Amino acid sequence: MNVLVFASRKGGSGKSTLTAHLAAHAAKSNSPTLLIDADPQGSLTLWHQIRGEENPSIKKGVRGIAEAVKAAKREGYEWVFIDTPPTKSSAIVEAIGSATMVVIPSRPSVFDLAAVQDTIAISREQRKPYAVILNAAPAKRNDAESAVVADARGALSQLRVPVWSGQITNRAELSLALAYGEASNEFDAESAAAEEISNLWKAIERSVKAINGAYKNSRGGRAAA
Repeated sequence: MNVLVFASRKGGSGKSTLTAHLAAHAAKSNSPTLLIDADPQGSLTLWHQIRGEENPSIKKGVRGIAEAVKAAKREGYEWVFIDTPPTKSSAIVEAIGSATMVVIPSRPSVFDLAAVQDTIAISREQRKPYAVILNAAPAKRNDAESAVVADARGALSQLRVPVWSGQITNRAELSLALAYGEASNEFDAESAAAEEISNLWKAIERSVKAINGAYKNSRGGRAAA
């Protein structure tokens, strides 16, 4: 079973948004998929209620994330997606401790980049693979990243932080899809938003496969998506 933990101390980084869109990708591949909404704000739970179907399944208001993950394994889930609150708390530590990989969304701003440091530190302390995803980014022009995205990528690279080579652009389709209880690939499969989410999911799948192969009998380290 693979456990993806979406974590960042910065509110509005896009944890719930990416969790929903990516979990729908996993569920559509006929892999039993579970969402764990550990964020008291309940954004993921709201999306699931609007969706009105058990694909993926969800557990909300979870106390004891590690036990919930163990139960998911017993129940035969292949993928577990955990959405966490924007805090530095014992719940975050517990979630990361259960992770196969930690996904750290970050807008390409100085405040957001500063906020990811706590999550990175916890991931490193627990020897869990992690990667930063540049989210809500300005659109590319002539296939070139905006200066703010390039600067953010460079700053993270200098800190030896693994960063996904792509970006999730700030697009209305991402929010509109969630408002209908859908994911990007369901709302408009031909959209640029769907393509970016699909590319991110493929990158995460590759990273998880590499993690499982390289660290089958050990506790992992860093992983680039």
